[in-house]
Amino acid sequence: MSTVHLREIAPRLTFQAHPVPTEVKIELVQRLVRAGVRDFELSSFVRPDLIPGLADAAEVFAAVRAVPGLTLGCCIGNERGLRAAADAGADSAAFLLSADEDFARANVGRSTEESLVELGRLAAVAADLGITLGTYVIFAWGGPTGPARGRAELEPIARRLVDIGVTDWVLADSFGYAAPPQIRELLDTAAQHVPPESLTVQVHDNRGLGVANVLTLAELGVGTIDVALAGSGGHPAMPGQRGGGVCTEDAAQALELAGHDTRLDLTALVDTANWLADAGVPGLGFVRHVGPVPAAAGTTAALTFAWKNTTHESEPAQ
Repeated sequence: MSTVHLREIAPRLTFQAHPVPTEVKIELVQRLVRAGVRDFELSSFVRPDLIPGLADAAEVFAAVRAVPGLTLGCCIGNERGLRAAADAGADSAAFLLSADEDFARANVGRSTEESLVELGRLAAVAADLGITLGTYVIFAWGGPTGPARGRAELEPIARRLVDIGVTDWVLADSFGYAAPPQIRELLDTAAQHVPPESLTVQVHDNRGLGVANVLTLAELGVGTIDVALAGSGGHPAMPGQRGGGVCTEDAAQALELAGHDTRLDLTALVDTANWLADAGVPGLGFVRHVGPVPAAAGTTAALTFAWKNTTHESEPAQ
């Protein structure tokens, strides 16, 4: 049985779109730790006027940092965010690089090329600060303004990232364009530049392909797979889009049934997903609604099904 490393991104992805009190964020992390989660994308150090739901990033880090054995990452978009992440004790920071030009300009006010130049400058700053700097490549498989992307579009970005010296990548299927064949193609391209264990892949379930893609990623031996509890999340500037990550508890069940070890407690994940829903955070997912696949006899409810046929009671149903 192979072990698959899952990183929980709900503390960042969910609360950037659905603000909640700081104590709810901290309790979510505590519950997830009890479920076995040890790796988190905890927040983003970004402008609080644009993303007020993450304005308490430093406070959340201060509360969670005391828990031993956790790996805590975050998102940043500039030097100010990078320095704030280092001050908060983040283990790593991921720069927000978009493969989509229109989104790049709308989101951070820079083109993709300008963002690559900024990332190169920040790599030197991160080295001085002693914090690991990686990068997102969001919309790596396509969207939101264009068609699907593949090998040809990733190749020049990959070469630039290697030249800059940033080899920890989060490839994100931010709009849910990819199915397993496209996942394989792009991962094959990335693996020609960096080892698979340095890759994190984040698939979103906009089109219902998330769990299938997670199983493919596990087969490919990707270092880390990003998941979001209850399939929650979104982008605050695109409220009409289904921007949730692939559902943690659904992914964990599928992986376990496929013979992989996630080191997570599925029952505790389901309980936490229901708690999050009760806290008013919208989410998707299947397992928390219908329950896990039974592992033993006698673990399901007694059958209550019966046909109601008052005119031909003696005839069997066809």
